[in-house]
Amino acid sequence: MTDSLAGFRANVCGRIIVKVGSALLVSKDGEVRRDWLKTLVAEIAARHRAGQKIIIVSSGAIALGARRLGLAKGGRSSLEDAQAAAAVGQIALSGIWAELLQAEGVTSAQILVTLDDLEHRRRYLNASATLERLLGLGVIPVVNENDSVATAEIKFGDNDRLAARIGQAAHADAVVLLSDIDGLYTANPHVDPSAELVPLVERIDAKITGMATTHSASGMGSGGMASKVEAARIANRAGLHLAIISGRVDAPLTCWIQSGRGTIFKGDRRKTARKNWLAGRLTVRGTLAVDDGAAAALTRGRSLLPAGVKDTNGDYRRGDVVNITNADGHIIARGLAEFDADDAARIIGHRSEEIEAILGSVQRSVLVHRDHMVVL
Repeated sequence: MTDSLAGFRANVCGRIIVKVGSALLVSKDGEVRRDWLKTLVAEIAARHRAGQKIIIVSSGAIALGARRLGLAKGGRSSLEDAQAAAAVGQIALSGIWAELLQAEGVTSAQILVTLDDLEHRRRYLNASATLERLLGLGVIPVVNENDSVATAEIKFGDNDRLAARIGQAAHADAVVLLSDIDGLYTANPHVDPSAELVPLVERIDAKITGMATTHSASGMGSGGMASKVEAARIANRAGLHLAIISGRVDAPLTCWIQSGRGTIFKGDRRKTARKNWLAGRLTVRGTLAVDDGAAAALTRGRSLLPAGVKDTNGDYRRGDVVNITNADGHIIARGLAEFDADDAARIIGHRSEEIEAILGSVQRSVLVHRDHMVVL
């Protein structure tokens, strides 16, 4: 393990995100597991007093609200039930965190976000500035998705991915996902007793994603191992390490430091802040399919020229985020479109000097500029 990864586990990262899932925070009868939560809060407070900046991403609002409202299926039988449960449960959830952190002498803050808040560049920067100010004031922010207003179109879907994006917005060093399983296994350990824990992932490829499963043992959460691997992909592209560790024990962070048992996904720290934001985005407006020559040029740091594009799809405007795919349909890059979709469709396959004749004017000669693109 590299020094930076060893430091991650050994509690020397300056800024981390700690994500707590519903199955850990809320018991099957819909009550908060206070005794366990106190051990986690004590750990977080101790790290805070030692100078580490910590942001908590906490699930549990829907589970708590469903209990109080007597809703079936944990409040997830319909979007309306989930939104109502979240509205009731979020008050209880934030109150519990505030109470326990205050008992440790720590001030907390509540931040609720939707997918749009972190996908829209200006709102993303606003959220980033708020987190930065709170951390500077010695506050521990507690973040959750705003499930009372989120819909399928503006929803993260799980707090694993939310934690990765918050880590990016907060300029964190690492993300720790507390889970009901102690890491990524070569197969589902509940089904295959020969499955082995994977301690370190340096690159997320088809083999790694094949090990994941969407199985969620508790029935309360919305994710599974597949969502955690996807969160790791988002975090790693943004330069953050991500760890999956067991939360089924008291003082889980301390247990991890002592045992080293878990899975760490190694982050790529080479990208700029803007390119990190592009790499971590979950929504895009369109796609540009390129030929082999253009694909090779992108890997060498070149801009995307119209001549190398074979097809375009989507209803995007200039400045919207688009994916760039190769001949096999794999996403190889992501960037900001320099033309509206209609104009892009007219100039693809043509040389840059032909653009003026086609469009009647020309202000730029590339479809996606290298300064506004990240190669994935």
